[in-house]
Amino acid sequence: MPLSRRSLLTAGLALPAIVHAHGASAQVVIVGGGFGGATVARYLRAYAPRVQITLVEPTQQFVTCPFSNHYLAGLRGWDSIVHDYAGLRAAGVRVMHARANDVNAQARTLRLDNGTILRWDRLVLSPGVDMRWGALEGYDEPAAELAPHAWKAGAQTQLLRHQLQAMPDGGRFVMAIPDNPFRCPPGPYERASLVAHYFKQHKPRSKILLLDAKNNFSKKELFLPAWKALYGDLIEWVSLAQDGQVVRVDAKALEVETAFGTLHKADVLNVIPPQKAGFIADRAGVLDASGWAPVRGENFASTHVAGIHVLGDAALAGPIPKSGFAASNQGKVVAATLAADLSGQTAPTAVYANTCYSLVAPGYGISVAGMYRAQDGRIVDVPHTVGISPLDAPAAYRAAEASHGATWYAAISADIWDR
Repeated sequence: MPLSRRSLLTAGLALPAIVHAHGASAQVVIVGGGFGGATVARYLRAYAPRVQITLVEPTQQFVTCPFSNHYLAGLRGWDSIVHDYAGLRAAGVRVMHARANDVNAQARTLRLDNGTILRWDRLVLSPGVDMRWGALEGYDEPAAELAPHAWKAGAQTQLLRHQLQAMPDGGRFVMAIPDNPFRCPPGPYERASLVAHYFKQHKPRSKILLLDAKNNFSKKELFLPAWKALYGDLIEWVSLAQDGQVVRVDAKALEVETAFGTLHKADVLNVIPPQKAGFIADRAGVLDASGWAPVRGENFASTHVAGIHVLGDAALAGPIPKSGFAASNQGKVVAATLAADLSGQTAPTAVYANTCYSLVAPGYGISVAGMYRAQDGRIVDVPHTVGISPLDAPAAYRAAEASHGATWYAAISADIWDR
């Protein structure tokens, strides 16, 4: 029998109490202060109060990719998606704002860009994603200042919003969408939805063109009919089979070329390039040829380097999507695993969960959810738990899902950063 939505949302949260670690000298260093890394810091401090925890994060404030699309559409203010680290410091986590530059796995040290060397007994890497500059001809870091990806929330997000606001009514917003895997599989399609909402309100003669390197995408069967009902022909989606794969970008001309040689001109160009695990994961030697970090299903330990765990978007986690919900859930499991390991206890059985909410319009939400478990070192679906919102749900159901998404964001932000 399928599990309830409540079961999906709470899976992995009610982990058993962990015996406090006895070794006061144990040092855990965590790289990345987003949904994954900050969750490990928060929960490991609760599970093992004597362990020394250092969180390394280059930015003073963390801007979330979840709900950044709401900001683009003018549905949220900037401050609502920005979080600082005061709460983690107050909880007893040492937070260092620096860039992690190198890992010496044999000496178990981490070198920062300010020259600091940190010793670790366990290293947790949750560095998110980096863009594969050059994977699309013509698209590099300077090009992103003209045709932003906005796939790392922050200045790129603000730039894209400014461009959308400055675009004339009747303009064309073109988005290039990569093949899997990439951060937040439903994200481009939620972005298209909310930009369409913004256009409908403020620039009704404008159009959106989605050039996709895939034939299918997350929640496609929900997005496509919703777009038709809400936005008519405002959004055009071009699949891989229809020549949607972008292969070349001219950021100065705001132009892209697809695999069959078709040129598309934009007034605002949003290029989401192929991605890979964040820089420090490569320096740590935990990546395979895919550019992502393979991990053990039961605890997200690296399969390549002992003493290192990799989680969140940087990890190869089988069927688990690269989402904020999933990263935080993995963070709780890793925290419990580390606390048990450092105190000589048996780690709890890992159960993983994910729910991705997408807002198609104000008051119209959809979602995909699932549960996962470890099996023979891999991660697999728990049968009968993976599914999407009903295709024929009434308006009240869609409104409830929109509300659930907002509630989830408020709750997870408070749980990780804001307490």
